[in-house]
Amino acid sequence: MILLVDLGYRPDSLPRDEFVNPVARIVEGAGISWRYRHYSGFNKEELPGICGIILCGTALKDNGFLEHPERFTCLLESPVPVLGICAGMQVLCQVFDGVVQEGSEIGMTNIRVCRPDPILPDRDSFQAYELHSRACDPPPGWITLAVSDAYVQAVRHPGRPYFGVMFHPEVRNEHVVEGFLGICRKKP
Repeated sequence: MILLVDLGYRPDSLPRDEFVNPVARIVEGAGISWRYRHYSGFNKEELPGICGIILCGTALKDNGFLEHPERFTCLLESPVPVLGICAGMQVLCQVFDGVVQEGSEIGMTNIRVCRPDPILPDRDSFQAYELHSRACDPPPGWITLAVSDAYVQAVRHPGRPYFGVMFHPEVRNEHVVEGFLGICRKKP
């Protein structure tokens, strides 16, 4: 089971329809069950019985989740793989001492792969859909996997299966989510 975490301003709001449900369709298409949790109710009690966590994106100016880093400290010791999409990458960077700063990209962007990884396309560059008003400098020691002309686009923890992407793979790069799900399937 995959836990989909909604980072929207309130439970079951429009961001669930726009950012969580498209990811849920990819998870279902891979034959994996999922459950929904708004970040306001996310805690370590959610972890038993799941094989992965996806922190979903949210609306452009919806950044309230960044005011509550204490809600995400259980990620520091999560025993399962984690994928942060856009706002979710911001959460990972904040929790692991990276920097979240102003930085906007909207629309299709060329992404350059710096380091091949199973979650990324097997080519030097690809187009991805962006919708963010914040950007990230990765936490110390994290590996930069991809960049745009302006910002870091994909990162990976050096020792755990934790990933962050600033673009929205649910829009045009479903293989990113599918690659992550493949990693979740390999975990005991």
